[in-house]
Amino acid sequence: MSETISDRKDMDFVIYEQLNTNEIFKTKKFHNVNKKTSFMIIKEAYNFAMNEILPTYVEADREGVKFENGEVKVPKCFKKAHKLLIEGEWGAITESFEYGGQELPHIIAQAVWELMIGANYTLMTYPILGHGAGKMIETFGTDKQKELFLKKLYSLEWGGSMLLTESEAGSDLGALTTSAVKNDDGTYSITGSKIFITNGEQDLTKNIIHPVLARVEGAPEGIKGISIFIVPKFWVEDDGKIGDFNDVVCTGVEEKMGLHGSPTCFLSLGAKGKCKGLLLGKENQGIEIMFNMMNKVRLEVGTQAFAYASRAYLYALDYARTRKQGKTKNNKEDRQVTIINHPDVKRMLLKMKAYVEGMRSLIYFTALNFDKKHIAESKDEKRHYSNLINILTPIVKAYCSEKGFDVCVESMQVLGGYGYIKDYPVEQFLRDSKITSIYEGTNGIQAIDFVLRKIVVNDSEMLNSLIKEIQKTIEEARAFDELSEMAEKLARVTDALFSACFQVTKKIKEKKIDSALFSAHPLLEATGDVIMAWMLIWRASVAIKNLKKIKKDKSIEEIANESKDAGFYYGKIVTAKFFVNNMLPSVFGKFTAIMLNDNVDELNCKENIF
Repeated sequence: MSETISDRKDMDFVIYEQLNTNEIFKTKKFHNVNKKTSFMIIKEAYNFAMNEILPTYVEADREGVKFENGEVKVPKCFKKAHKLLIEGEWGAITESFEYGGQELPHIIAQAVWELMIGANYTLMTYPILGHGAGKMIETFGTDKQKELFLKKLYSLEWGGSMLLTESEAGSDLGALTTSAVKNDDGTYSITGSKIFITNGEQDLTKNIIHPVLARVEGAPEGIKGISIFIVPKFWVEDDGKIGDFNDVVCTGVEEKMGLHGSPTCFLSLGAKGKCKGLLLGKENQGIEIMFNMMNKVRLEVGTQAFAYASRAYLYALDYARTRKQGKTKNNKEDRQVTIINHPDVKRMLLKMKAYVEGMRSLIYFTALNFDKKHIAESKDEKRHYSNLINILTPIVKAYCSEKGFDVCVESMQVLGGYGYIKDYPVEQFLRDSKITSIYEGTNGIQAIDFVLRKIVVNDSEMLNSLIKEIQKTIEEARAFDELSEMAEKLARVTDALFSACFQVTKKIKEKKIDSALFSAHPLLEATGDVIMAWMLIWRASVAIKNLKKIKKDKSIEEIANESKDAGFYYGKIVTAKFFVNNMLPSVFGKFTAIMLNDNVDELNCKENIF
């Protein structure tokens, strides 16, 4: 079977037609980029991902990482691909020229990451974590820290990680016990143990820079007393040269369901009293700095799940077009047909297509808001785009991780027994994508963040910014007879969303916190469903304009058969109609359930009911 990592035509549709990215190329910030250059960059990323990264996907999974005598050996096939990532300068494409970046728009970077993450996320965790460590240092570090670390991290010569979790301090970071004692030279001696550390040890880069959460002696209890430190695997001298081993020891790696090419490590710091770190930011500022980084990582986690979903859908589609099985009632020749002719397979493929295309538009829209925030001229505009970024981040992470996994499950169902065996990559898509709902803050944590920090604050200002954007699409779609009914359904479900959010906000104001949080995840999921409908109808509005340009004197159904482009655009309308008519009705039920959950006394019931 042929395989591709993404739908390039749909990517271009989202970037240049739905989101009209050409407009930001006209601004001073991005004047060095235009449609032609951005297209060439994405094309080069596609070729690189297909030719160099994709061949490592199955091989790295089968080989896995090797742990020997405190050292981790990555899959051999990663060495060449990682070297080419460095040579191609793919490590910091949105960052400033000063630090070796290319200052590209986030939306173009998003296209690059979709392709490379989709080809093999386990390989891309190495540059992603290195970039994340660098971004924290760029944002909160001293000039000296930037000088020592940034170019090496952004060039991918050095790797990175993030040391948060301890055995008794997972989601409850305030319970961590790793300690930091200030030394006379301004460094800190670090002592403690960390678990679940992605790429905490590896032989792909010459050094690994670990941002480490720890508590300085005498600091307040809980999260208020947490600081963050730059702890290199090998100490970095003032002249930038690599020095002595810094007493950061890997004591083991986890055996995981998926992501076999990426080590998940146990790390011991300072067991011999020789681990030291540099304070990043100020003492007790660790949580603020960590969340600044985590929000960006959560968008990448959503991209990971979506990218695997995209591959899973395309694989299932190709399989359904070629696999012959069974007959149809309309088959007069009484012979086997390809399974795409069976109604239930069509249903599964349409469902996958709707989620994949809706998620792509959502993630790219979120990326574009970063760019619009940078180029906005007024405070009100900047605040609007910040609101959109903040409210969409937990949705991208949680909703896309769950629906992305669901698409992988559906893809396996299309392949049947062949989907369950290792001869086909679908089972690996499923294994590799499951973690996305768990790490970088479980989806339950995302839901709490969504309710307490996004919906409630500032009189629901972030929610109002989101609804304002949805209403733009509703008004545009109402202008087309073919979309007006869908627009009305989106309007009604958006009203239901606002009412449900108001109900949850009311509970919080009444101090019914448990009851509000009982509804948090259902509310986030239902909000994601509304956003899917919004994105699909928005896409359909763009598509119908293009169809009407082809031939004005025919119906869109007739135009659909005129050319491949016409069929492509018509598919956007069919997909939106499928989702609105088949998936959206259940969302009203979700909102009804949230509204009925007015006072959940059962939450305070005895434990023994379970």
